[in-house]
Amino acid sequence: MRAAAMPREARLCRAADFAALRVISGRLGGRCFLIRYGNNDAGTARLGLAVSKRVSKRAVDRNRIKRLIRESFRRARTQIPPLDLLVIAREQALNESGPALIAELDQLWKKLRPLKPAQATGTMPG
Repeated sequence: MRAAAMPREARLCRAADFAALRVISGRLGGRCFLIRYGNNDAGTARLGLAVSKRVSKRAVDRNRIKRLIRESFRRARTQIPPLDLLVIAREQALNESGPALIAELDQLWKKLRPLKPAQATGTMPG
């Protein structure tokens, strides 16, 4: 495996992991991306991607956005707390340059903080 490759334990693979982030998670938004995040027990940050056909009908455009997200995550992974992350691309991402998208993601990675236990379980403090 190459040194810069993203290991399997750094990826969200199961549908249940994606579903959990849609229900119980924190949210961070930028102009081109929305990040849903939640605590995990894996000891490392894990990434899931959602770049729908609403962003672009062309697969080549969607794949470009996914490559940029993965590259940005690879660079920042060691500074991100152990969270499950679902990055959802918005339609505006299609019209932005690669460096602009990576700059936005870098800013969002810096804002990530672990959820408090009450938020992570979905219960409201009483």
